[in-house]
Amino acid sequence: MSHYVIRRVLMMIPTFFLISLAVAGLLRMLPGDVVTMMYGELGYAASADELREKLGIQDPFHVQYFRWLGGIFTGDFGSSLWNGRPVLRDISWRLPLTVELALLALLINLAIGVPIGIISAMRQDTWLDYVSRSLAILAIAAPMFWIGTLVVSLPAVWWGWAPPTEYKHLTDDPIGNIKVLIIPAMILGFYFQGRTVRLLRAMMLEVTRQDYIRTAWAKGLRESVIVYRHALKNALIPVLTLIALEIPFLLGGTVVIEQIFSLPGMGRFTLDLLNNRDFVPIQTIVILMAGVVMVLNLLVDLSYAWLDPRIRYQ
Repeated sequence: MSHYVIRRVLMMIPTFFLISLAVAGLLRMLPGDVVTMMYGELGYAASADELREKLGIQDPFHVQYFRWLGGIFTGDFGSSLWNGRPVLRDISWRLPLTVELALLALLINLAIGVPIGIISAMRQDTWLDYVSRSLAILAIAAPMFWIGTLVVSLPAVWWGWAPPTEYKHLTDDPIGNIKVLIIPAMILGFYFQGRTVRLLRAMMLEVTRQDYIRTAWAKGLRESVIVYRHALKNALIPVLTLIALEIPFLLGGTVVIEQIFSLPGMGRFTLDLLNNRDFVPIQTIVILMAGVVMVLNLLVDLSYAWLDPRIRYQ
């Protein structure tokens, strides 16, 4: 397995390079630049060309790119063109919120999707199955921005209540932190659990028709033992694959949720940077997020061997 892990880690290096090159190039295809935004928002006495020269954005694309990439390898992730603050300073304050929101949403997704998927499969064509499938389709069909807008606006109109929006760090106020994040996390988790329910139901139905499951029934084993010890582990492999594929969309979904609930996380921060054409922090954020996604996908792939002993990595 060690050789497999080393190969996967080495494959991440060209992937990082291609992602960073694509992001840097696409960002500079957007109309306008940070100097144009600065003149529009703040106003400056110096000329635009002088300001571009000072910020280093008048250099050719390849010079800017390799200057930023060289800084990454030396531990310098750059500074904001807009305010001059180090990128890692802003990221270190905002990243915990986004990670916590994504983890809560993932836990809610699994806590709802896995039990409902099992019940729907084991009680096929009953009213429980019909209700579960209907809720799953509703979760897939209803856009999260629409649900989030309703959750914010309708209680405020009908009962004069709105979800708390003043973010508190987990270490400072754990209860206040959970109160702020639980509703956005539930919206994200509900949106993604629909796919989990449908896939797990389909896989459980396929696994429970295998010969070894019929043998377990014939031996008189309890239903809980058959479901959780024999069937569920094999049925979870495609579900883990789905979760690995959903991680980028889960992190991307925080952009919408953070904007609706006014949460100072990475999604809202990235949107503000994009509006200001502040490209250096965006490139660093994309690289960090790409690293998180690739590492999590590697861990998911390694978990296959634990779920199915027949799988061997060489």
